[in-house]
Amino acid sequence: METLISLSPIILMFVIFYFLLIRPQQKRQKQVRQMQSDLKKGDLIVTIGGLHGEVHAIDEDTVVIACGDNNRLKYDRSAIREVKQS
Repeated sequence: METLISLSPIILMFVIFYFLLIRPQQKRQKQVRQMQSDLKKGDLIVTIGGLHGEVHAIDEDTVVIACGDNNRLKYDRSAIREVKQS
């Protein structure tokens, strides 16, 4: 019983750490994966490198982004940071 009482602050810190840091990060990662899987042609996007463009074509793991005049760049789907509202 004394061992449990002496370990209770460590257990409490782990529980607080889980709910304040780990769980919110998992929720954000889930939202990003959902956004990347919901991409469709014509979406205005921003990549993790800061490139702004429009989705021209989508493959299983890659996205072709149209940016500027007749410029097409091929990126991994995981490089898409956000979808902007048009």
